[in-house]
Amino acid sequence: MAWREARLPLAVFCPVYCFVGIQMNNDSARDALFDGFTEFEFSHADVKRVVYRRGEGPGVILMHEVPGLHEGVVRLARQLASAGLSVWMPVLFGSPGVAVTPVSVAVCMGKVCISREFRVLAGRKTSPITDWLRALARHAHAACGGEGVGVVGMCLTGGFGLAMMADASVIAPVLANPSLPFALSAGQGRALGIDEQTLQAVKERSAVENIPVLGLRFTGDPAVPNARFERLREEFGSRFDSFEIDSSSSNAHGISRWAHSVLGVSYCDEENHPTRLAEQRVIEFLKRQLAKA
Repeated sequence: MAWREARLPLAVFCPVYCFVGIQMNNDSARDALFDGFTEFEFSHADVKRVVYRRGEGPGVILMHEVPGLHEGVVRLARQLASAGLSVWMPVLFGSPGVAVTPVSVAVCMGKVCISREFRVLAGRKTSPITDWLRALARHAHAACGGEGVGVVGMCLTGGFGLAMMADASVIAPVLANPSLPFALSAGQGRALGIDEQTLQAVKERSAVENIPVLGLRFTGDPAVPNARFERLREEFGSRFDSFEIDSSSSNAHGISRWAHSVLGVSYCDEENHPTRLAEQRVIEFLKRQLAKA
C-alpha cells in the first residue's frame, strides 16, 4: 500500500512535506489500529508520555514521524514485532492514530517548530527530547534484557539515534530520512542535529565498540540532502551503512520526486519495491546487532 504525497508550504522556518493518507474517523478504528499493543505511561524528569509496546525479544525504540503515531508507523511496528523484536513506541507529538492529511501535518509542524524539545534549525545542538528517549531506552533494556536496544528514528526524529548512542543501552541505531535540522542553507544541509561534545563521544563509542549506524533516504529528497549522508560517512567511515533509494525522474519504480519517508508515508508494500527492501535491511540490521551483543 502506498500513500500519495503533495507538497504544502508552511511558515518560512517550517518547510515540510504534507501527506494524504487514511483518516482515523472514530475511537473504534483507533482501538483496532492498536489491537495487540500494551499501553502504559513512562515518566522521566517530570515528563510523562504514553508508550505502546508489542512483541517479545530484544528491545527497539521506534520513534514516529509527523504528524504522529499514524497507521504507517504502527504497520512498521507490527513488522518489527513479527520479526522477533519487542517494539516500544512513545507518543512524542500528535494523537495516537492521527490521520495523515495536509491539515494534520501543518498543525503538528506548527507546534513542533515552536517546541523547546526539538531543535529544528540548530545544526550543532541536540534536541532536549533525546534525554527522555535515552531514559526510555534504559527502561526497555532493563525490561528486555540483553546487551542493549535498537532505535529507529523517522523524519523529524530520524537523527535522534545518534544522540541516543551516548547512552550505553543503545547499540543499534537506525536513521530513517533524518530531516533535522532543516536544510535551509549549505551548512545546515551538512549538520547532524547533535552538539559537538556528544558527537565526539558517540564517534568514539562507535569505534571502540564497533557499533555501526544505518541510514535511509531517497536520493532526491531535499529534506535529507546528499551532504548530510556525506557528513555521516566522514564522521563514521565504514561504520556508516547507507541504503539510498533512487527517486530521480527516471527511476524504475515510479517513485515520486517528493518521496521522503522511506519506512512510513512513502512506503510501498510491493515485492522487490525499494522501500520494502529498505524495511528488510532495517530488520536484518537490528536482529544482527542485537543478536551479536
